[in-house]
Formats: sequence, structure tokens, C-alpha cells
Amino acid sequence: MTSFVLGVEDLADTRFALSPLHETVVSLRVLRDPRLPQPHPAWRASVLPRLAASDAVLLGSLVGTGLAIPDFLTPRPAGFAPAFEEELATVGRTTPALVRRDLRAAHAPGRLPEALRAAVAGDGSAAAFRDAACEALRRYWDVAIRPMWPRIRLLLEADMTYRARRLAVGGARLLFADMHPDLRWRDGVLHIDRIVGRHRVEASGRGLLLVPSVFAHRPTPPLRPEEPPLLIYPSRGTATLWSPAPAAGSAALVSLIGAPRARLLTLLAEPLPTAELARRLGVTPSAVSQHLRVLYGTGLVTRARDGRRVLYRRSRLGDRLAGPHPEP
Repeated sequence: MTSFVLGVEDLADTRFALSPLHETVVSLRVLRDPRLPQPHPAWRASVLPRLAASDAVLLGSLVGTGLAIPDFLTPRPAGFAPAFEEELATVGRTTPALVRRDLRAAHAPGRLPEALRAAVAGDGSAAAFRDAACEALRRYWDVAIRPMWPRIRLLLEADMTYRARRLAVGGARLLFADMHPDLRWRDGVLHIDRIVGRHRVEASGRGLLLVPSVFAHRPTPPLRPEEPPLLIYPSRGTATLWSPAPAAGSAALVSLIGAPRARLLTLLAEPLPTAELARRLGVTPSAVSQHLRVLYGTGLVTRARDGRRVLYRRSRLGDRLAGPHPEP
């Protein structure tokens, strides 16, 4: 178990970030272990045949004992949404000593894969391995993650909007309450169960960075306790990446407002932007906007600005209309 001790200043500095590199690296767990509880079997089946054999071996070796990830592969995002190449460049500047230490930390003693044994032998070998890993990750990103990154990003942003609202309404207790069963918040300490390592980390004014992920199956802090507090956690709504558009609802609701608007009301139980609604429904944003104008004008949805985006959500009247109605 790892624990983050968070003071008042740390809670005030609890922030979110998007990381295409973190998502790329964490997805390697899904390739490594198909038994993980995750909704990505079709994605996995489509990616594996497109990987070069040498890349598959190298990338597989990066996932350690208990599916641990070496910390140097998931550097702390420098901003809210850094570019993949920017983050990969940070990995490419990792010192050989740190590469060796992190590779050893991620694997149980005596269980280092053959592909890594030369890498931990000396600085020259570690630097060469680091560079080869960066190139393999760049090719993997192009094949496996980059084509779907816009969709993933919209989903992650929707999760962050939900979490930020929970934090604003109920503080840290409500923020972490439904994030994952392995997370427990008590007396200013965030406990993370069932992970590799046992550390108690004092945030000491460094805050906490939260990074949602569609490929994470459990909360993941850094392996090394000296790293600033960071937590990769499973995003809400991951299954919607692959699921079909929702059913329109009851026949009575469809008869009243039409199937497209009924589907929108079904989705708007949580705040969502136009682009994400269009993605989930498989239509254009302009088509969604037309229906949203009608729903907003009739008081069935509300809207609020979040930075450059406008988020829509069902009103109380919309909740009553979209709720379960037994068929006559």
C-alpha cells in the first residue's frame, strides 16, 4: 500500500492533466495481460498484428512484476495537456543511472527479462536501451494510440469535468469516493491499496496531480517514493469508446421529442460538450448543436461555460422526462 499525506496546501494544489505518453505506456499492460478487467479486447486484437516482433518484445519487457511501470517512462506532465513528442523528449533525457534504477525497481529480484539484462549493465547500455525504447514507443503511439487520441481526449476531459465538480461540491472525500475501490481517503491521507511497494509519501506542499486513463485498470502512483505525488486512475465511461449509441429511451419519450433528442437526454445525465456528444452518437457536431438548441430552449437541458467549451446537462425537468417510465 502507498499513502499520500496531503495537507491543506496540497489539496488546494490538486490538479488534473492529460498525458498521451502516460496513456501510451499504460496501454502496454493491456497488451501484456489480456486477463485484465478492461473493455479493450477488439483494440488489443487489432494492434498486436501491426507491431514488429522486435518492438513487441521490447515494449513487453517494459512492463514489470505486478504490471509495474518504470517511473522514467511516465514523467510528470509539464502542463495541462503536453504533446506526445514533448513528453517523449523528456524520457529521452533520462540519465542512464535513473534508467537502470527504474528498470530494477519495476521487476522482482532475479526476474529481469532477457531484453533488459544488458540495459542495467552500464551507462552505455542503459542509454542505448533508453533510446531504443523511445523509438519503439514512438512507433507504437503511431499505430495504437494516435489514431484514437482525439476520442480518448474527449472522454478524459469529460471525466475531469465530473471530478472537478465532485471536488467543488464535496471536497476530497467526495472526489475520491467513487474513483476506484482501491482508493480510501481518511484524515488527510489518500491510501492506495493492492499495488507494488509500500510507501508513505508526504506531499509537503507539492500538491497532487491526477491523470485519468482509459487503459488503467487500477490507480497507479509512482514506484519511487521520492517522486512528487501523482496518480494515474481509471477514467469513467471507458466502455463508451467502443459501445454503440444509446437507445433512444421509452417509446413515449421518443414520440414526444423524437429519437435523436431522446438519445441526447439519455447521455446528458453528466455534463458533456458538443464534440463528445457527437462522438458518442456518431453524428456531426452541427447536428448535435441543432438538437441542443431545441432542448435548451424548452428547458430540458442547462448549459455552462468551462473555459472554451460549453457543457450541457439535463435540467431537473429533463431528469424527470428521461427517467424510467414503465410502458403502458
